[in-house]
Parts: sequence; C-alpha cells; structure tokens
Amino acid sequence: MKANWQLFSGLAVFYVIMAVVYYFVGGEAVGITGMTLAACLAGMVGFYLWFTQKRIGTAIPSDNEEAEIADDAGELGFYSPHSWWPLPVALSATAMGLGLIIGWWLTLIALGSLVISIIGMVTEYEKPATTSSH
Repeated sequence: MKANWQLFSGLAVFYVIMAVVYYFVGGEAVGITGMTLAACLAGMVGFYLWFTQKRIGTAIPSDNEEAEIADDAGELGFYSPHSWWPLPVALSATAMGLGLIIGWWLTLIALGSLVISIIGMVTEYEKPATTSSH
C-alpha cells in the first residue's frame, strides 16, 4: 500500500502541474476543470490509502518483496450459489437500457422492475422479525 499511496499522490501532483501549464498555455475552462477534478480524485485516493496504511500500522503483503501471491489473498465475499435474483436484475437492467432506445415507457417499467429485483437480491438473506403472541 506504500507504493499505492505514493503513486496516487504523485499522480495528483502531476495533474495539478498539468492544469497550471494548460491554463498558461491558453487552455479552455473544461480542460482545466477536468484536470483539477482528476487531481482531486487522485489526491483523495492517495490520502485514503495513506491513512489506511497508517491505521493498519504494519506492512501488507503487497509491500513485501518476498511475499507470495497467496499471502495477499483473503476472503473475497459471500456469493449466494443458488440465488435466482441476479437474473431479474440483469433482465431489468437490460430492459432499462433498451428502454432508453425504444421509449420512455419501457424505461419506467424497467426501472420499477429493477428496483424491486435489487431489493429482492439485497434482502434475500434477511430474516423477518418474529413477533411473539403472548
């Protein structure tokens, strides 16, 4: 992570320098704004990586020259092996994209379908609150 924050901080400085040079060469406002925003984005990522490294306090495997690829591998996340919800999400997103071409009415229908299917996918493993009848 040490190399990562240095890379992004250097990129932020580069974008600032290029924005200043572009301004004095006579560049338009859109280019100057774009390079300034790119510098801000690279600076934010660099700061986040620097802050995370300082908070962790130890060298991570990607900074170790002797480390193996498997040393940096961790848990990738939980993926439901038997979920059908990605199918309606994908179909709804596809219908929404086609709705932008075909007509607004299809976009609205697909947006409603997309919202419902995303809610179903996110809450698939939520347990309903049990009420006790005493």
